[in-house]
Amino acid sequence: MILSTLRSVLPAADADPGAVVTDGASALMTWLLGPGLRIGLIIVIGAVSLLVVRRLIKAVTEHIADGTSLLQRGIGKPLAGTEVAAALRKVSPVANVRRTQRARTIGSVLRSTAGIVIGSIVVLLVLDQVGVNIAPFIASAGIVGVAFGFGAQSLVKDFLSGLFMLLEDQYGVGDVVDVGAAQGTVESVGLRVTKIRDADGTLWYVPNGTMLRVGNKTQGWANAVVEVKVDYFADLQQVHDLLVEAAARVAADPEVGSAVEGVATVTSAEDLTFDAVTLKVTQRTAPSRQWAVARALRAAVRDALEAADVPLAGQRDALVAHRERRAATEGTPDAG
Repeated sequence: MILSTLRSVLPAADADPGAVVTDGASALMTWLLGPGLRIGLIIVIGAVSLLVVRRLIKAVTEHIADGTSLLQRGIGKPLAGTEVAAALRKVSPVANVRRTQRARTIGSVLRSTAGIVIGSIVVLLVLDQVGVNIAPFIASAGIVGVAFGFGAQSLVKDFLSGLFMLLEDQYGVGDVVDVGAAQGTVESVGLRVTKIRDADGTLWYVPNGTMLRVGNKTQGWANAVVEVKVDYFADLQQVHDLLVEAAARVAADPEVGSAVEGVATVTSAEDLTFDAVTLKVTQRTAPSRQWAVARALRAAVRDALEAADVPLAGQRDALVAHRERRAATEGTPDAG
């Protein structure tokens, strides 16, 4: 079509110059009002579509930055706790880092994908209007897509899993997670790989497509659980009261008390063996603070049991010896 248009515009050797100019202008006007106009409309519609899609992407990323899941809207929205959870997320530095990274990653991927898809469609439609046969391009794209699908299944799986993981906010930077292959603190979240640092300092690179299940230990809230094994013949009611008092002291502690939520639950006789009875203290805490609260609980429980002369399992003889040493020390007069 381009060649025919050029032939109609270019003058022939024996043509009348005035007629050539008239015919060329008429042919050019016909092309501009036909394919030219359609090309202009395609470009304008493509630009407008890209602008609209980018606006939608911006709205999505801003929604992610607010700290709520995209899937928790409409009928999927939780019945309670949404406002409280959003307020807690906004004041958490770790949550802010997570939201920023999620928004940046998803926004970049969606913008790139939208630009490539819309740009490719516009180019193909423009080529079709100027007379280029686009069937080979479409067939080639189909062949490349099939080859890519077969040759990069794991890669595509990793990217799709990473995208849905970000959209659902399963975990983020700073969370302590258990993904089966590795356990530790999340240091980086990408569409293909998540980096996890374990307790030994090893940095694990875990492909997102290999995560069959994810356990997040620092999202929403957590429990500090302390099991106490006391002597078989200890007074369980007395021990129960001592554990309740120890938990109350931890809740009033100025360092870890702010992380304590609610009242601790103490259950008796969780386990019974030939030499011990197990009691359990469960204290709800703020996310990622359960370990600090658990350490404070253990120290408080130890002090409470020692003050009340209640031996732990297998420590009755050690407690008697400790009492004798303490009595001898207290009974020794000062040298001065």
